[in-house]
Amino acid sequence: MGQRRPRWLLRMVLTVIGLFLLVQLWFFAWVLVWKVAEPGPTQFMKIRLAELQKKKPDAKLQQTWVSYGLISANLKRALIAAEDSKFMQHHGFDFEGIQKAFEKNEKRGRIAAGGSTITQQLAKNLFLWPEKSLIRKGEEALITLMIEATWSKRRILEVYMNEIEWGTGIFGAEAAARHYFGVSASALSEYQAAMLASMVPSPQYYDRKGETEGLTRQTEVILERMNKVAIPPAR
Repeated sequence: MGQRRPRWLLRMVLTVIGLFLLVQLWFFAWVLVWKVAEPGPTQFMKIRLAELQKKKPDAKLQQTWVSYGLISANLKRALIAAEDSKFMQHHGFDFEGIQKAFEKNEKRGRIAAGGSTITQQLAKNLFLWPEKSLIRKGEEALITLMIEATWSKRRILEVYMNEIEWGTGIFGAEAAARHYFGVSASALSEYQAAMLASMVPSPQYYDRKGETEGLTRQTEVILERMNKVAIPPAR
């Protein structure tokens, strides 16, 4: 009996490890597919659609995929300036940014800032769920490494701009540009791009409230920063 228990324990541990590796292989396979293919509805988009359809069964999401070259350079600069100023330098994680966010949250006694890079946000949006937990953050880190190891910075930013939430049922740069400004993503001005970037942390709130005083202030901050950052080349 004394020898059987360790065998059962060993089998259980090996089964858990095997399942974990299979899950990671599944994620990695999709990362490789989406390196070249349009991802389509992400896990986060499916969650948002289900929430909308609880209130309105025939609700649909607004999203139109556009290629990297058809999105204004203004929006690319604004998003990097607002969300991940070291996007072109890091390999998925901005440890200085994480430290600053931790210190700000500790000072305010609440979660007032996040330290997630664009790649981390993309990993979450593609595969995971919005609620924060150690399991989700751990899986997010693994998928981030997969994406950074196989995708170019241009591809990361292209998919991010097409899949990010920008309002209630509004996803992607093209849908956001037309919803808020009545123009295509390629025609966004510097101010319009900076405003869209300012909305990223709370898109549904700003969709309801419009251009608040706080949104205008943040837009001005991003306008000052956006021309100081590098972006992936068009080709």
